Amino acid sequence: MIELYQFEQCPYSRKVREKLTELHLDWVARSAPKGSPQRQKLIELGGKDQVPFLYDPEKGIKLYESDAIIAYLEKEYGNTA
Repeated sequence: MIELYQFEQCPYSRKVREKLTELHLDWVARSAPKGSPQRQKLIELGGKDQVPFLYDPEKGIKLYESDAIIAYLEKEYGNTA
């Protein structure tokens, strides 16, 4: 299942959440405010202290940057919606 490491108030995270919802994908939100255990896990997974971060374990994809994440989601899952 797709995991989105994000911060609720972040507008870039919101863009990705909206795209995931629009595409009717199953996904889990990982709230990752600075200093939290989830933030440490996202750094371990992706190497940077930045949100949003998308991890798609089924495809082995790890992405930062909302526009890159949205482009990936549209390319990989856009036809299934």
